Amino acid sequence: MRYVSLDLEMTGNQPERHQIIELAAVVEDTKRLRPLEQLPTFRRAVRHAEYIGTAGALALNARLLQELADAPADQPDICTVVDLLPQLRAWLLTQGFKPDKKDRVAVTLAGKNIGSFDLLFLRQLPGWGTLVRAEPALLDPAAFYLNWRKDSRLPTMSICKARARFEDQTVAHEAVADALDVIRLLRPFYALPVYQQVQPEGE
Repeated sequence: MRYVSLDLEMTGNQPERHQIIELAAVVEDTKRLRPLEQLPTFRRAVRHAEYIGTAGALALNARLLQELADAPADQPDICTVVDLLPQLRAWLLTQGFKPDKKDRVAVTLAGKNIGSFDLLFLRQLPGWGTLVRAEPALLDPAAFYLNWRKDSRLPTMSICKARARFEDQTVAHEAVADALDVIRLLRPFYALPVYQQVQPEGE
């Protein structure tokens, strides 16, 4: 199957108030694996007239905000929030995704907290649901790294990386790097899906 690993950087955690300032999407084809650095990648920093956010989120994204402040108006990987989904849709079409009968490009999304967090911000974007939409089923690597007996909540990205025995267990908080980490976390399960490990009842 093909899915899109998507990651966002935001100015805070309230979708109705705070803003997406970076979006990255990486296409993974589980039938035709390629080195991570060769995967088709879309990245945009998102320019706003003014930025509204929490001190913690703005500090975490200081590098990105500096990029937005310094970049010329015509820098190709920077766009306005109005242009973000039209550009993402155009890129998805170049990757072979097909529009549905309503001319929407539907994709299976993967990401850490994609359903409970990122999707809430995506729904605020102009064109979400009419230009691009998510398939109902979402892939979150946390479910694959859950310790069902010990965990009281789904593991964080850094815990997932530790359980996957990654050398670097920190979270980059950079959209492309984090989207690629999600793919790295999911890849071990392509060859041996969980259902193949479950014995039929009575055996």
